[in-house]
Amino acid sequence: MERRIVGLEGADVLPFLQGLVTNDVLPLGRGPGLVWAGLLTPQGKYLGDFFVGNDGGLFLDLPGALADGLLRRLTMYRLRADVRFVPREGGVVRGLGAAPAGALADPRDPGMGWRLYGPGQEVAGQEAAVDWDALRVQLVVPESGIELVPEGSYPLEMGFERLHGVDFRKGCYVGQEVTARMKHKTELRKGLVRVALEGMVPVGTPVTAGGKEAGAVYTQSGGRGLAWLRFDRAEGEMEAAGVRLRLDP
Repeated sequence: MERRIVGLEGADVLPFLQGLVTNDVLPLGRGPGLVWAGLLTPQGKYLGDFFVGNDGGLFLDLPGALADGLLRRLTMYRLRADVRFVPREGGVVRGLGAAPAGALADPRDPGMGWRLYGPGQEVAGQEAAVDWDALRVQLVVPESGIELVPEGSYPLEMGFERLHGVDFRKGCYVGQEVTARMKHKTELRKGLVRVALEGMVPVGTPVTAGGKEAGAVYTQSGGRGLAWLRFDRAEGEMEAAGVRLRLDP
């Protein structure tokens, strides 16, 4: 898991982010915590997701592969706001069970454990001992660069509401109009679900049902996987590259 941790400085940091991202970050001004949020296109499509945290200082926990692009986009929006992105030493360690001092709970799902930031934060064996792919499949948690596709995915189809990544009571943000319309004016016809498979297939393998395209399979572990599917075609047996699969309730 390659992550980039970037410190945040300046008087306008939280109001600046509040007007851009899908979630409410203002509570971080009151003390330690972690918020998961997305940055969207004006058309409401996913550009990237990250954690905004406060562990005594404000910071971003970004997917390594998307970090440069996300920071460029945030810098473009900054204009005259008093916001600075500064290097921060150390990385992040994840774990389950009893959390060490200073760790922050993963806000997406209690089952995702905790995240510990900063220099010298090594917790021997904690992260390596967990099958994180199996855990994500079990809890239906998407990952950037796998299920979450920049300029392709819609956050509500990928479970952002269930995983506490979007707040419908906060003010406007980039892509808010489309996201709100999907929430209040339509019924989701596609989405990320857990499936049971009778074999392994390459990530992104198309799924068919009755000879019609139904979606694609992504992360897999232990005979189960995550698939983005059209709900009207996800009934009964489906197939991906000759491997049978079905919904795993």
